Amino acid sequence: MEKIDKDFSLEAVPQSHRNNFWQILVVMLGLTFFSASMWSGGTLGKGLTFMQFIGITLAGNLILGAYTGALAYIAAKTGLSTHLLARYAFGEKGSYLSSFLLAATQVGWFGVGVAMFAVPVQKVTGLDTYLLIGIAGILMTVTAFFGMKALTILGFIAVPLITILGSFSVFKATESVGGMQGLFQYQPTEAIGLAAALTICVGSFISAGTLTPDFTRFARTKRSAVVSTVIAFFIGNSLMFLFGAVGAIATGQSDISEVMFLQNLIVPAIIVLGLNIWTTNDNALYASGLGFSNITKIPRSKVVIFNGIVGTILAMWLYNNFVDWLTILGSTLPSIGAIILADFFIVNRGKYKKFEEMTFKAVNWTAIVAWAAGVAIAELAPGIPPVNSLLGSVITFVVLSKLFAKKQTEEIIVTEKVG
Repeated sequence: MEKIDKDFSLEAVPQSHRNNFWQILVVMLGLTFFSASMWSGGTLGKGLTFMQFIGITLAGNLILGAYTGALAYIAAKTGLSTHLLARYAFGEKGSYLSSFLLAATQVGWFGVGVAMFAVPVQKVTGLDTYLLIGIAGILMTVTAFFGMKALTILGFIAVPLITILGSFSVFKATESVGGMQGLFQYQPTEAIGLAAALTICVGSFISAGTLTPDFTRFARTKRSAVVSTVIAFFIGNSLMFLFGAVGAIATGQSDISEVMFLQNLIVPAIIVLGLNIWTTNDNALYASGLGFSNITKIPRSKVVIFNGIVGTILAMWLYNNFVDWLTILGSTLPSIGAIILADFFIVNRGKYKKFEEMTFKAVNWTAIVAWAAGVAIAELAPGIPPVNSLLGSVITFVVLSKLFAKKQTEEIIVTEKVG
């Protein structure tokens, strides 16, 4: 009897293996509950008035929610991961480019996340940093190995705990600045421009948001996929930003775990820090496995073990040297999601032929050119880079697709006349 790949790494997820709304929601919240979002929130909190912070956070996460919600819709309708969806737009071998960029970035963030846990815990407990890295890396890899079932269980435990402990810490921090009145009276010493603030808000998670289909392909309905994703990015991510902003205003520290250390809440701090990073790291490792599985055709569960070992071994090096590179690499990812959206909703008018019935091009150069154009526009054009990247890729891809389709039609007509 043939063993079923419960990850469905290289095929669509059948309805018989789909999950309900709450299961998808906790997985998506686990993805967005990340320390880096709190750091970004802290940066905004220190550089904006509290009213400006609220406005920017809601606007930025609304953009993220719209982008990821649209990807979630496609995933639930087709049952396909980001990497398999990319085959329609980029071609089979063309999708290897997007899979490599997405997967490599996630392995890098996994390593950074492991070190982000180990370094502050070492300072508090005195335990060896590399021992902590080894233990955390092994535990996170083990849970990621078991796929969506483990991600769901971890999310059900982590999400409520992070929310309760984080809210308690923020309540204490708010009291220390004179309550809500003190927050609204806060004036930044070094103000951030609103465009720059929106860039920070959107850019902080749009790369990981591109991987939304890897998780929402398991949703039973398109509605549950979209709603759970929008809640995770609009409400969940906003909550992380709020934790970071209030902590930064009260203590000068952006990370809620650092704030808790200062509040002498050491045990809750370690729990929040560990669960916060664990949930996002497991999602990152899971997604990286799907990406390399698309390239190598090796099942995701086996690839995850290798990726986890690599990320754990390189954790300190990644933490010290790789974050800037990951940020640069991350700026190349939103264009991938934008092209998938444009190909599905505009070029193919919301309909894809079933994956198992498709004969894919080797490489769709239109998508490659549009991706490069999106990256270039994000780097060179004024405004908000992540939004520029999305719009630039979409416009370029649609225009080129229409032009090539028109040219092919004209060539067919000429051939028929000659014949």
